[in-house]
Amino acid sequence: MDSISYCSSVSAINSHSFDSSDSKALTLNLRNGLASISNPKVGSSRVPMGTAGNVQPKIVTGDAGYVLEDVPHLADYIPDLPTYPNPLQDNAAYSVVKQYFVNDDDSVAQKIVVHKSSPRGTHFRRAGPRQKVYFESDEVHACIVTCGGLCPGLNTVIREIVCGLNHMYGVNRVLGIAGGYRGFYSQNTISLTPKVVNDIHKRGGTILGTSRGGHDTSKIVDSIQDRGINQVYIIGGDGTQRGASVIFEEIQRRGLRVAVAGIPKTIDNDIPVIDKSFGFDTAVEEAQRAINAAHVESESIENGIGVVKLMGRYSGFIAMHATLASRDVDCCLIPESPFYLEGPGGLFEFIEKRLKENGHMVIVMAEGAGQELLSESMRSADRQDPSGNKLLQDVGLWISQKIRDHFSRSKRMGITLKYIDPTYMIRAVPSNASDNVYCTLLAQSAVHGAMAGYTGFTVGPVNGRHSYIPFYRIIERQNKVVITDRMWARLLSSTNQPSFLSPTDIIEDKKEEAPQSQLLNGENGRDDEALEKVISNTC
Repeated sequence: MDSISYCSSVSAINSHSFDSSDSKALTLNLRNGLASISNPKVGSSRVPMGTAGNVQPKIVTGDAGYVLEDVPHLADYIPDLPTYPNPLQDNAAYSVVKQYFVNDDDSVAQKIVVHKSSPRGTHFRRAGPRQKVYFESDEVHACIVTCGGLCPGLNTVIREIVCGLNHMYGVNRVLGIAGGYRGFYSQNTISLTPKVVNDIHKRGGTILGTSRGGHDTSKIVDSIQDRGINQVYIIGGDGTQRGASVIFEEIQRRGLRVAVAGIPKTIDNDIPVIDKSFGFDTAVEEAQRAINAAHVESESIENGIGVVKLMGRYSGFIAMHATLASRDVDCCLIPESPFYLEGPGGLFEFIEKRLKENGHMVIVMAEGAGQELLSESMRSADRQDPSGNKLLQDVGLWISQKIRDHFSRSKRMGITLKYIDPTYMIRAVPSNASDNVYCTLLAQSAVHGAMAGYTGFTVGPVNGRHSYIPFYRIIERQNKVVITDRMWARLLSSTNQPSFLSPTDIIEDKKEEAPQSQLLNGENGRDDEALEKVISNTC
């Protein structure tokens, strides 16, 4: 299998003149997985990683358009690192396993639905234990930090990292960093042992505490260096993973033998590439309780309306999946699908129609839905929390009042409306059985990766197989509901609600989503312009 680095190719190409068509050809060649391009100066050897702020994507290419977006390794910038036999080969728990270790060449395809003529496309390195490790058990000094908002399963991930390091690799020194990123330099640490974390998975929240913001790269890496920490496990959403990427770059710049592993956490399920984020199943399950309560309230009185606001700042996955699971919802509103209130085809007209048909209705909405409808005086568009997220108004309360006012003015129909906001109840509960299993796999995959010397990666399932994904793929965009996709069509069919979109809106949405939904030379979600941007930004 041949290998190539984007930036080594671009640098070589820049050594002679070429026009925009040559640049396009380079982009397509990289995407199609050609081992070389029409330039004799470009070799096939792997180029070492760059310095902080200029980290080069590691791209491995092969036959039939195979592209592996690899993750960094300690050996990329620290030469002559010793390796050790993986202690799992002597672990009784693994004695019945036919194949202890993952093959070095194993990779996971990002896209599994392809045409017969499609290139093999983008892959990621498969997660799992390796035959050789780059840390001896006695020398490992790991730390774990949780950042951002709460999410079901945080304690489970913490527990399984600690137990995985101890039971599989014999690691005894694990620190918990209290209070998020700022805890590295302003809070006490907690010594974590299997006994300490034994039953924490039964509780919601995080025993380490969390916070937003507080990211001071220099202070954080100074603390890591001063404490002698050599494995860092960072649990958080896209903002947290962006911070983890910067920490990794600074560690690399200093030449430290420290592995940085991210575990993606967001209750909104808006992390790209991975199948889903942990805590999402629990959130959808808990949302059912609120929807059921709204349904009971609304059907118990004439013209009753139940409004339920669920989490989903920019992505409406919780609202969509909870609606599909419930079957008691008449209308689901999400940030990705615009809607309007007044006039023909508007929300008020649909509410009146459904009340006349059924005598009651339930509306589920994500917290980010309809924010553009709020008056300018009510918006907080210029205000942000310490993580950089926009502070949103309570659109649930606002739309509830709008509905009351509309039917009060029209005097055609008296209504009784109940508003339910279970936001913090949903995210504060312990994870369910499904998420507990998922969190275990995430934690163990992260441990295997760090022990094998991989760094600067996030772990997560891609098409059902756990993989190591470079940070830049996780933080490049947010995952959102595609309203021109079949899943949203299934919801519209289930609720029998209008889409609230005009034909012009649908055409525009299809244009915007086309690069992400179409097969472009085997790439999923990247067109030529986007790939060229990645190349120019990293070189």
